[in-house]
Amino acid sequence: MFHKTACAISLVALAAACASLTGDRVVVDGAGPDELLKLRSGPSLGFGIIMGLPDGTELYQHGCVTEVGQRWCEVSLVRTPQVTGFVSADYITPL
Repeated sequence: MFHKTACAISLVALAAACASLTGDRVVVDGAGPDELLKLRSGPSLGFGIIMGLPDGTELYQHGCVTEVGQRWCEVSLVRTPQVTGFVSADYITPL
């Protein structure tokens, strides 16, 4: 019985850990047809650009911070979750 209980607890813990890694799903919205939302290495304009994201790009949101009056969210790409960075919260919408 102990073994079954331990397995059940382990599965619940694993599921919770996986859920926290993915975060809420959001989509890039409002960058414009000829513009890209900059994915940055940190939460401000002073950080380097990792890549540009067109409208419609799906992301996992991991949390947000406010820096100098601007809200920045840490995100990862749904299709390539190892690519992470920060985007302005003004340009993402929940799915």
